[in-house]
Amino acid sequence: MKTSYVNSKNLLKFILGSALGILMFLVPIPQGDSFTTLLDFVKSFLKDLFGASLNYILVVIIVGSAILTVYDYFCKPDWIRKNHYLSKAFCSTPLYLLSKVLGAVFIVMVVFQVGPEQVTSVDTGATMADLCATLFCIVLGFSFFLPFLTDCGIMEFLGVLLKPVVRPLFRVPGRASIDLIASWFGASNAAVILTREQYMKGFYTKREAGYIMTNFSIVSIPFCLLIANTVGISNLFPPFYLCICLVGVVLAVILARIPPIRTLPDTYQEQAGKQINEDVPQQTSLMAYALESSCKRAESFQLKNVVSGGMEVLMGMYFDLIPIVISWGTIVLMIATYTPLFRIISYPMGLYLQLFGVEEAFAVAPATLIGFTDMFVPALLITGVESVKTKFIIGVLSLVQIIYMTEVGAIVIKSEIPLNLWKLFLIFMERTLIAIPLIVLFANAAL
Repeated sequence: MKTSYVNSKNLLKFILGSALGILMFLVPIPQGDSFTTLLDFVKSFLKDLFGASLNYILVVIIVGSAILTVYDYFCKPDWIRKNHYLSKAFCSTPLYLLSKVLGAVFIVMVVFQVGPEQVTSVDTGATMADLCATLFCIVLGFSFFLPFLTDCGIMEFLGVLLKPVVRPLFRVPGRASIDLIASWFGASNAAVILTREQYMKGFYTKREAGYIMTNFSIVSIPFCLLIANTVGISNLFPPFYLCICLVGVVLAVILARIPPIRTLPDTYQEQAGKQINEDVPQQTSLMAYALESSCKRAESFQLKNVVSGGMEVLMGMYFDLIPIVISWGTIVLMIATYTPLFRIISYPMGLYLQLFGVEEAFAVAPATLIGFTDMFVPALLITGVESVKTKFIIGVLSLVQIIYMTEVGAIVIKSEIPLNLWKLFLIFMERTLIAIPLIVLFANAAL
């Protein structure tokens, strides 16, 4: 007779552990006119707690990472190479070595306000330093809570229940709905990191993880409200957000079926192997199997794994990801701010917008491409635009493009998912070109 994993101990782990994870990441908490998550409250608390000292903490982390990475690259010491945590943080390729060194230079220039304004201004390096400070607090806030969401059974439970809907529509496991909800109520970069960790543990294939990162990491509701306020259409927020959701779903359905996502290898992380099974056995009810799967997962959950897993995420994010984010993000924003590159290359987008009757098409054309660098820049570029409908269209577009190099893009490239800069830009353009007629159609009907 087959042994059942459903017992009081495993049920308790599943219910209490998952409840803590859900409370931290997924439960919407009212905040003024909008709402947020407990994770966001923790992030804000930590930013206030550290205050101005956070910049100096970033200097220590990023400069320290650069020094140790250079030391490891040339000296290859055993105390780094043979340590699980240190090797992940400081063993690097020449490209990432250079990126970390540049990141160290940039953060020192920004924090101590030395060097050219092109690096230190609020449009470039200072923006990236603030983003990295936010990322520092998010990672610190969620690293030791993430296992409660991923390892206590709630992803298996929802994965089995939602597979009949999620798999046919999006061609990913049902558990991917957790990633969507995490970004919906919280932050897109938190959801991308969640997906990366699930891939590393063998719960997503390379194709599934790449798809989820580039399609399910929707911008949080509070940030959507911020964009609506910035471009001056906060009074239109209900149709504005409805349009984001509808277009986002259509894009996700389409992009699952076309290259480059469709052509990514459908293989699991080599060391982890396949660790997922959402297929319901014959003569077993959907709910019974969902509960069995969740309790089986909960049985292997131990608090000591929370500490070790949290430390691994913390080391990787702080000493490997944050230096890359500030170096690449600053360079991209410098190009966007101080060169005419985006104005020149966006001329065809002006023609494309004009084709669909968008007013002031060429004035807002750069905003359709500059979103590849950062999600907030397009909103800043269109504040002077007169047409409310055009503001609506570009505002929605900037929030469904998803591939922001300063946040999502840098995390994706630094992961083991086979999505390089060119493939990310291709996905970005696919989302942009498909979304524009859909948004225009919605705007014409709603406004």
